[in-house]
Amino acid sequence: MSDSPIRFRGGGFAPRPKRGAAVIAFAAALGLWAAAGRFGWVSPIFLPPPDAVAAAFWDLARGGLLWRHIGESLYRIVWGWGLGTFLGLAAGFAMGIWSYSRAIGVPFVSALFPIPKISLLPLLILWLGIGEASKVATIALGVFFPTAIATYAAIDAVPRNLIRMGQSFDLPPHAVLRKIVLPGALPGILAGFRITASIALILLVSAEMIGAEYGIGAFILQAGNLMLTDQLLAGVAMLSALGLAIGTGLTRLEKYLLRWR
Repeated sequence: MSDSPIRFRGGGFAPRPKRGAAVIAFAAALGLWAAAGRFGWVSPIFLPPPDAVAAAFWDLARGGLLWRHIGESLYRIVWGWGLGTFLGLAAGFAMGIWSYSRAIGVPFVSALFPIPKISLLPLLILWLGIGEASKVATIALGVFFPTAIATYAAIDAVPRNLIRMGQSFDLPPHAVLRKIVLPGALPGILAGFRITASIALILLVSAEMIGAEYGIGAFILQAGNLMLTDQLLAGVAMLSALGLAIGTGLTRLEKYLLRWR
């Protein structure tokens, strides 16, 4: 029998940060993209090289049009996502805590959630006009339902024995909610934020393509209609940068709110 120590195998799943891997993969993708244009593998009409897209992006920034499009889109997504998140959190907490709210809210949310919210934009335009209100309302509706479902599910998943333990120590209901239910549900709620941020971006682009003069979606639609693929890809790069900024902000929010873990 060997006297060598047994290797510890109970470390669990603990992914290590590999910052250089993403940079290398991104550089390789850009290199392949540039090679496709340089060696004629793909027509530049269908896929302009990276330098042409960067030049189109620079022209937009220098002319000031880039900031106009980004500013309009930011205004819509901030108001739409913020309003939908606030109402969804309120509805999700109500359904997770109170029996009557759950009995009424769950069937209501389940019935309306599958409806594609962009299909309601024409109706919202009739009700609210073709201005900003209808676009913000479309984004808010798309964010509300998944936020309510994620919040309700996260609260429902909090272990009941923890709640009973707090009640056995005579904690008042608001203390149970603040010290037990909210921390236990917070990871699920924050995970829902990532999903709703993606939904908000999709609805933003769709709404701007239908009825907007300025905005990233409107710019992409105009560039596509004119077959200006370098500008179209510059618009896609705007969306990618916006999505990356939102994802980075949510990651920092998670680290701050879940620092106790």
